Amino acid sequence: MISMDDWAQIRILRKDGMSIRKIAATVGCAKKTVERALASNTPPSYSKRAPQKTAFDEVELDVRALLDEVPDMKATVIAQRVAWQGSMSWFRENIRRIRPEYLPHDPVDTLDHKPGVQIQCDLMFPDDGIPDTHGHAGVFPVLVMVASYSRFMAACVLPTRTTGDLVSGMWLLLQQRFGVVPKQLLWDHESGIGQKRLVDQVVGFSGTLGVRIKQAPPRDPETKGIVERHNEYLKTSFFPGRHFADHQDAQAQLDGWIDTIANTRVHASLAQRPVDRWVVDKAAMNPLPPYPPQTGLTRQVRLPRNYYVSVDANRYSVSPSAIGKIVTIFVQLDRVLVTDGTGLIVADHERVWGKNHTVTDPQHQRLAKQMRQQLAQPTPRLGDIVVETADLNVYDRLTGWQEYSA
Repeated sequence: MISMDDWAQIRILRKDGMSIRKIAATVGCAKKTVERALASNTPPSYSKRAPQKTAFDEVELDVRALLDEVPDMKATVIAQRVAWQGSMSWFRENIRRIRPEYLPHDPVDTLDHKPGVQIQCDLMFPDDGIPDTHGHAGVFPVLVMVASYSRFMAACVLPTRTTGDLVSGMWLLLQQRFGVVPKQLLWDHESGIGQKRLVDQVVGFSGTLGVRIKQAPPRDPETKGIVERHNEYLKTSFFPGRHFADHQDAQAQLDGWIDTIANTRVHASLAQRPVDRWVVDKAAMNPLPPYPPQTGLTRQVRLPRNYYVSVDANRYSVSPSAIGKIVTIFVQLDRVLVTDGTGLIVADHERVWGKNHTVTDPQHQRLAKQMRQQLAQPTPRLGDIVVETADLNVYDRLTGWQEYSA
């Protein structure tokens, strides 16, 4: 047998004047093979071998009957029904091969996006990570939001993928980058947004802004394909070869790249620049609400003796004067604020990104030291206390008992 490439090479070498013996040595075949290739004016063709009968062929009709009745029946159940005795992995491979013939078809229509209707949201994670507050690479999500009609894009780096940070990130981009509110925000089933139902804080955010938050159906990537393609665009065109000092540097470089490249390039499928289409898209959206929504994380704890509270596996000091009291922790993207029951601020720190860091206010340390010193001083001994006692003779005088006894 000779391949198509060898047949072509033999004829080319012969045309160049090479002898049959040398051609055979060059190609690595027998001289008779070279002679047959030169004598044939048509490329070699070989008929496929007839498929050999396998053990699966004996049960295939029964398998197809079961799939015709229940297309999504598990392979293990099918194997039990047809009394399969062979390799289970090979049986599953054959089931995967023929199952699509019985599954219902799911046609997809081309989506037509109208101006002002939708902004798609998603999280992407850079392959090499982003430095935290101390310069160590960490796995920080990037919230990407893309207007469906114009493809106008905005993104911000978040410290976590919790609900409070996701809501804060959405509000930050809507307020600072978009400046308007669409009729709909499209998400997937991100746990911080909600899976079977939206998280309460997300529902409150939706009501304050007057925007509908819709979740794409599971296993349906086409619904939010616009933001998915922008995620891939970031992974292939922005992050490769870049170096960041910290998350703030990453955000600054990201904003600059989006403003100068991503939103100003001519979009391949639209043949227009997103920044130009954004004018029409923005005009059809709603204005920002007069009052900002509740963002970030809020929780209450009783301040322990060590006067520290934990946020994202990091510890922040609180004024020791609040030890034993219920304090309220407000966590934003850039600040951690703590108040006591009267609303007095007892801690105000810049939020650190990363894990297992301790942030201490020197004033809190000094106050704790003073309180320990005061507690260590001996309590002054009190002198003798004169306690007034009642004069019982007055009862004798009133009853006359004193005169009688005399």
